[in-house]
Amino acid sequence: MNKIKIIVVSLIAIVAVSNYAFSVGENVEATTKGQTTKVSTAGGQFLKVPIGARGMGMGGAYGSVANDLSALYWNPAGIADIKSVATEISYLQWFATYSHSFAAASFPLNQDYVVAINATSFSSGDIKITTIDNPQGTTANYSVSDLALGVTLSGYLTDQFSFGITAKYINNSIYNLSSNGLAFDIGTMYNTGIYGIKIGFSIHNLGGETSYAGQSLRTIKKTIEQLNAAPVDMAMIAYPYSYPLIFRASISSEIYKEDDHKVIGAFDFNTFSDVPEQFSLGAEYSYADFVALRAGYQTSHDQFGLAAGIGIKYELGGVDGRFDYAINPTKTLGLVNRFTIGIRF
Repeated sequence: MNKIKIIVVSLIAIVAVSNYAFSVGENVEATTKGQTTKVSTAGGQFLKVPIGARGMGMGGAYGSVANDLSALYWNPAGIADIKSVATEISYLQWFATYSHSFAAASFPLNQDYVVAINATSFSSGDIKITTIDNPQGTTANYSVSDLALGVTLSGYLTDQFSFGITAKYINNSIYNLSSNGLAFDIGTMYNTGIYGIKIGFSIHNLGGETSYAGQSLRTIKKTIEQLNAAPVDMAMIAYPYSYPLIFRASISSEIYKEDDHKVIGAFDFNTFSDVPEQFSLGAEYSYADFVALRAGYQTSHDQFGLAAGIGIKYELGGVDGRFDYAINPTKTLGLVNRFTIGIRF
């Protein structure tokens, strides 16, 4: 009975926090005309880049399916199903010269609880500094570099209900400016036990505001040019920004399961603080728990739509391994390729 109460309170808490967070965001976005707009209201955009080839092979319909370390992005409650020491790395060649990397490891505390650590980096590589006199670029370069370091606790409160909580340190850097902050992810997942139906809820990037600071915001000049006075040190104040809030509601089911054949269907609804809502629909067919084929579709995204992927599992020397690949065509920016390698000991 006590565990049931905890489940109910947890679900209510997530919904309440989500409603409060997004209502605050909407108030901040209000214009003088009484209208609201979501565009360009959040920083740390790399936090929205999906992680893991399996999830994106299903078009992002993965919030209630995730049971590997990429669940740290989709729904931290999912890592409660990892019962052994595990590691995972994922690489994504993003648009232009940008690259996105993810690495994580998990360690079971006991049969019910798991702790995990992860690092996510986003980098532009070197970009030439351009000026009015040198529009083709000077001999100097700058770069954009973002980093998130997280620690997660996940576990089962009952045989069917799991939770996950992540605390993460976030650093955003561009040229000689940087900002730092803390954010939290909270997720729950419920296995109904009926036709493999799972339901997941999660909210991501809960945190306060942060702002940039650094050398480019400091200068030396006179307060009043006309006065014959010595210049003084001055600093410009950067406008604060929040991290992009994400609320995800997910449902999945084993549509077909017989002998070595299994088909999973999934649906995700995502609400963001700075872009329109998105829907994802995906499916995965697996044979003998060895090879998997995936496909999905994402709506209301300005670039992504169809998605596809493949996965292979293998066992070697008592170690379980997994390789996943996903391809996501964009409307105007070409193909995006994702690779994920996972190992469980």
